Amino acid sequence: MAYRSLEECLLDLEKNGHLIRIREQVDPHLQMSAIHLRIHEAGGPALLFENVKGSKFRAASNIYGTLDRSKFIFRDTLKDVQRIIEIKNDPVSAFKRPLKNLGAGLAAIKALPLKNPVSKPVLFEEISISALPLIQHWPMDGGAFVTLPQVYTEDADKPGIMNANLGMYRIQLNGNDYILNKEVGLHYQLHRGIGVHQAKANRLGRPLHVSIFVGGPPSHAVAAVMPLPEGISEMTFAGILGGRRFRYVYKDGFCVSTDADFVITGEVNPGENKPEGPFGDHLGYYSLRHNFPLMKVHKVYARKNAIWPFTVVGRPPQEDTSFGQLIHELTGAALQEEIPGLKEVHAVDAAGVHPLLLAIGSERYTPYAQTKEPAEILTIANHILGTGQLSLAKFLFITADDENMLTTGNVGAYLEFVLERINWKRDVHFYTNTTIDTLDYSGTSINNGSKVVFAAYGEKIRMLTDYFELAEKELPGIDYIKMAMPGVAVCNFRNFTDYETAIIEMKELDEMLFPYLSRMEGIAMLVIADNADFTSDSLNNFLWVTFTRCNPSHDIYGIDAFTENKHWGCNGPLIIDARKKPHHAPELVKDPEVEKSIQYLFEKGGSLYGY
Repeated sequence: MAYRSLEECLLDLEKNGHLIRIREQVDPHLQMSAIHLRIHEAGGPALLFENVKGSKFRAASNIYGTLDRSKFIFRDTLKDVQRIIEIKNDPVSAFKRPLKNLGAGLAAIKALPLKNPVSKPVLFEEISISALPLIQHWPMDGGAFVTLPQVYTEDADKPGIMNANLGMYRIQLNGNDYILNKEVGLHYQLHRGIGVHQAKANRLGRPLHVSIFVGGPPSHAVAAVMPLPEGISEMTFAGILGGRRFRYVYKDGFCVSTDADFVITGEVNPGENKPEGPFGDHLGYYSLRHNFPLMKVHKVYARKNAIWPFTVVGRPPQEDTSFGQLIHELTGAALQEEIPGLKEVHAVDAAGVHPLLLAIGSERYTPYAQTKEPAEILTIANHILGTGQLSLAKFLFITADDENMLTTGNVGAYLEFVLERINWKRDVHFYTNTTIDTLDYSGTSINNGSKVVFAAYGEKIRMLTDYFELAEKELPGIDYIKMAMPGVAVCNFRNFTDYETAIIEMKELDEMLFPYLSRMEGIAMLVIADNADFTSDSLNNFLWVTFTRCNPSHDIYGIDAFTENKHWGCNGPLIIDARKKPHHAPELVKDPEVEKSIQYLFEKGGSLYGY
């Protein structure tokens, strides 16, 4: 249905058994996020906090907590959105089947934003930042953050809503050196549209006008995370997905979403930054304190009976996982249409999304050749790493499956397929001294690190084994070895100190294992870890530890390694040093005292009894 407000959506969820109200007073300092995490882990419903300590406003979370709930919210528009995307990819089909596509055409009418002739609900009252639910999510966070913001900016060269950008960039409301009610922190990462807008404003010597929308119809939040091509307005997508045109007005020169629950307007002046963070982020670690743009607050608005939506991110899977799943449902094969030869691509949520990307391509360059080896998939890999946010991928595994039996969705089976075929002498391709995800601390500094492509194609060259033949007593320095999956052994090793020492340690390990190469034919990869038990305990643990704690250029080694004409390879198993490094960010850990303080809500008589 076409929700006119966030409250309409929440009432619909409640009516259909998808929401619970929390009547008791709850502290926004750590308690609300702890409750959210516990309910999300249990696969529970959306939450409406009716009594937020220190604020007159209600708050809601876990709204998009499962894919089924997200699909329920957009049940009346999903098919139309999917069809519109299909038509864009294949416009000829619209002419061949006009009646079938009539609904999609009518839905597209909702794309055009609607400028309101008069002020609407969000301008009901003017408030201050301190009146908001100031939610601190993790113990080491630098303050309270907005975690479901819709950050609106316009192009200085082409002003207006049709060339605007709407993105979800976290906002720090207080703490650090920010002057409460006058300044907030604006964090954004690489490859974000707001960066283009700020660069243009800076070049002209103008402040960048920023409007932060919070709440409103749920389609607005999804639009803010939708990876649309540069130059396409997210507001048009919000209208189609929500089944209702995006409504706005200009106030004091700032664009205001008149259906939002809250709007914060302000300016970012060229060269004005302040330290932002730390913040417990979606890789499962804190992103640390760094200088990011400073936004001078102009005004803060709230609608009558406004509701503050929030989410909590942490080690995946969390609520933002459902955003990714919903986007995949909506876009279908859109990316495959953009990249010739690409059949599937999967950003692995368990590894924090950007650290690990799996892809399946085609091999059509040399069908006449008797030897199968990577060719077209190398071209596809370069295209992937040059496409939008896919360019942030740190590890890219890519293969081709002539029988079309493989899928990236089954991560374990996919990795086994690749490890059975990968030739470490030929199939490792590094990109050094390049950009990586802002939130990834495995690199040499913020935004800087390396990437690697593992491109495998051909017949099996090894039969993976699920045991490691060598005993720990044969390998001095290794406490014990556990298998994470067939062909992948995890070795418990001494703590990492520095890279100079690590190079010596890996050389010693190479010399120690080289005589046993014939006994390791079924082992494709060795992972060096601080805790082999934890790393090998589940596939998700293996993915998270291995790919979030490794900088490819610095942390990949190999048994009997060599460099030939600038190409690196190894004759034995690949080694990944996935130990914690001194420059890595701390892991997210729940506070036991906070967990105790919310227990009464889950006991008999509490609002969350039974969860």
